Amino acid sequence: MSERTAKRGKKAHAEDLPATEVAGKAETPAPEPAPEISVEAKKKILFVASEAAPFIATGGLAEVIGSLSKALARSDRYDVRVMVPLYQDIKKEYRKDFKFLGNTYVTLSWRNQYCGVFEYQQDNVTYYFLDNEYYFKRPGCYGYYDDGERFAFFCRGVMEMMNFIGFYPDVMHCHDWQAALAALYLKTIYCFRPEYQFIRACFTIHNIEYQGKYSLDILEDLFGISYHFQNLVEYDRCINLMKGAIECCECFSTVSPTYAQEIKDPYYSHGLDPIIRRNEFKLRGILNGIDPDYYDPATDISLFKNYSADDMAGKAVCKEELQRMLNLPVKPDTPIIAMITRLVTHKGLDLVKEVIEQALRQDMQFVLLGTGDSSYEIYFSDLARRYPGKVVSIISFNSDLSRKIYSGADLFLMPSKSEPCGLSQMISSRYGAVAIVRETGGLRDSITPFGAGGNGFTFRDYNAYDMLYVINEAIGVYHSPEIWKNLVHRAMTTDFSWASSAHYYEEMYLGLLK
Repeated sequence: MSERTAKRGKKAHAEDLPATEVAGKAETPAPEPAPEISVEAKKKILFVASEAAPFIATGGLAEVIGSLSKALARSDRYDVRVMVPLYQDIKKEYRKDFKFLGNTYVTLSWRNQYCGVFEYQQDNVTYYFLDNEYYFKRPGCYGYYDDGERFAFFCRGVMEMMNFIGFYPDVMHCHDWQAALAALYLKTIYCFRPEYQFIRACFTIHNIEYQGKYSLDILEDLFGISYHFQNLVEYDRCINLMKGAIECCECFSTVSPTYAQEIKDPYYSHGLDPIIRRNEFKLRGILNGIDPDYYDPATDISLFKNYSADDMAGKAVCKEELQRMLNLPVKPDTPIIAMITRLVTHKGLDLVKEVIEQALRQDMQFVLLGTGDSSYEIYFSDLARRYPGKVVSIISFNSDLSRKIYSGADLFLMPSKSEPCGLSQMISSRYGAVAIVRETGGLRDSITPFGAGGNGFTFRDYNAYDMLYVINEAIGVYHSPEIWKNLVHRAMTTDFSWASSAHYYEEMYLGLLK
């Protein structure tokens, strides 16, 4: 570290210390707190993630980073910042306003790579985008042979950027395996630097299925981590980056309370349950939320007609226009059951395949939107061919169309085998499409059964005929107009906002800083 850099680091470290600690070093009493929180007194939170809405998104992770950071930043108590890679696919409407702060070089094992940093501010959140065209000037975010190296560079870059921009967070919150190395680097390589010693690390598991597994042979050569620290990442005879983050962080969380309990079980943990159970003293489950302003049928420009929980006239128009657009018979009294999903096994599609044709014997319409495994794409395309006028399968991802389906559907089917949190059931409820879910993960925590005065329909066992029974029950309730009207109102007015979820994250952060 150069003399200039060292001085800058020491200065930043002194500013980051709580006032009482600084005063203690000078053996003088701490000053009285100011009536308003100053910038220096704010708790500094840094999110480290591989994607963030609205800039780049492939799933629920981006929604969480975009919404949670904004919810926390509404309070004057927090200085919230986010670091993500500067991907080629980041939307140009934002990229044109990025401010270039400069560049440095990031050492990763024997490599010494350029790293530029761009800044963007929105909703009181400061975003940093780390630039390296060799790693990130590619279509999409994931799926490359060198993803391990790409995100190792990103995580090492995060650590170096703290010094470059003079920002040392109180809490560094890392998300999923792509950001796991930031926690590892903090507690192995950077813990010996004074300015990094007071940073607390938090790690959130969004989906335990993807753990970042690599051969032990490349620990030093690829990740730049000494074999002295092999015990932190070694699991089942390979590198497991998620395991390493769990071991290194002061606390870790999942995206729903039920999922936090489920991942202690081998059925859900994808082999990591012994590590989860060993570290469960620092595990928390906090249910994700959605942005109620972004998902608002009263203002959504994608809808055929806007509506609200108190004025539902527009939803009938949305249903009629959706039926016209999809070449379905326009029948206002025929329920539309929708699925918007990735076509993969853990989404419960094998249950749907087993009983959907029995469900179609009654008066209903089924609309599916999604892409995924070719076997499911072929099956649902064929189902639509065999049931014209009752089934529409759109093998695509289309955000605008998904909003139209949410607003036009009456019921939303989500029979997942496992679901860490899930956002679709919350979005569908917000648009008045009552959710039918299996009681797992975040589905159980967000949708409560109709029979108990809840906001949707649920079934417990992973069984196709249990699902069919609940579908039939939901259709029966649909044909009781007054009961159905009250159920839809409960669904639409359920509080899925980040307000309560952000409060639990605040508690977690403040607990770390005690």
